[in-house]
Amino acid sequence: MSRKVTLFTGQWADLDFETICQKAHSFGYDGLELACWGNHFEVDKADQAYCDEKQAILKKYDLKVYAISTHLIGQAVCDHIDERHKAILPNYIYGDGKPEGVRQRAAAEIIKTAEAAKRLGVKIVNGFTGSSIWHLLYAFPPAPQEMIDAGFKDFSERWTPILDAYDKLGIQYALEVHPTEIAFDIASAERTLQAIHYHPSFGFNYDPSHLGYQGVDYVKFINKFAQHIVHVHMKDVAWSDTPTEAGVFGGHTNFGDARRFWDFRSMGRGNINFEKIIRALNRINYTGPLSVEWEDGAMDREQGASESCRYVKQVDFTPSNLAFDAAFDTENQ
Repeated sequence: MSRKVTLFTGQWADLDFETICQKAHSFGYDGLELACWGNHFEVDKADQAYCDEKQAILKKYDLKVYAISTHLIGQAVCDHIDERHKAILPNYIYGDGKPEGVRQRAAAEIIKTAEAAKRLGVKIVNGFTGSSIWHLLYAFPPAPQEMIDAGFKDFSERWTPILDAYDKLGIQYALEVHPTEIAFDIASAERTLQAIHYHPSFGFNYDPSHLGYQGVDYVKFINKFAQHIVHVHMKDVAWSDTPTEAGVFGGHTNFGDARRFWDFRSMGRGNINFEKIIRALNRINYTGPLSVEWEDGAMDREQGASESCRYVKQVDFTPSNLAFDAAFDTENQ
């Protein structure tokens, strides 16, 4: 099978587009997953000429693009908007900061992103959704079920028109299941699908790192949502096997703080069992890219991205098209 190994450029947005192309090629990657921030893929500029120019630069470095990602804009569609969002959103989306206006502009931009993806020749847009009920996660004061229901209803009402537009364009939106999103584990992912009536243009960008440290069965996620996984992030995470000062919720500490219970790691240096993941992806016949989202605050990123590319190519394997014991059947010899 030899799935393509790509590099997500979100953590490299400080570099210009051609520089990250050059580096990704030197690291051994087959392609890129382009972030819609920095100058890697600018939706507001992405006419056909812009997209053709991007493709020409990718070709120059023997790279392809299989997905683009709009996590920052997607976050604003359902979120409670505050000053945090000003730091991650373009001025033309944040505007005066009035919450409903921000949400509406973000929703419109998500549709424009699908249009730009089509011009680029890409069929998958990865991203976040935001959530109006994330702050109700720990149920004290007790959150009435009606409040949770209202959150999923809000998600459905805001995202269904977006997904309808994606359907007309032949583009899929892939939610990265992640804390602070409407779906952050198996239970909430299932309810998310139900809320939008299993919309055909909605799927998941599978990322085990956001499930493992929560105690969620990240292999079962693949088996349960086999028909809905349209893109895969390869990212590792380590969590402690002994009690720590800052637990799963992080204790308001920064990444890299030694008091934390968990932290992201370069591929193969954490707790995620990628052998099990590859076998599960083979079982569901996933043939799309394996996109490295590299994050390790204690490691040089160029060394990390390079070793992660090698690791993914080593751990991936083509599934067999016959049972190994079929050779024992004399009638088929």
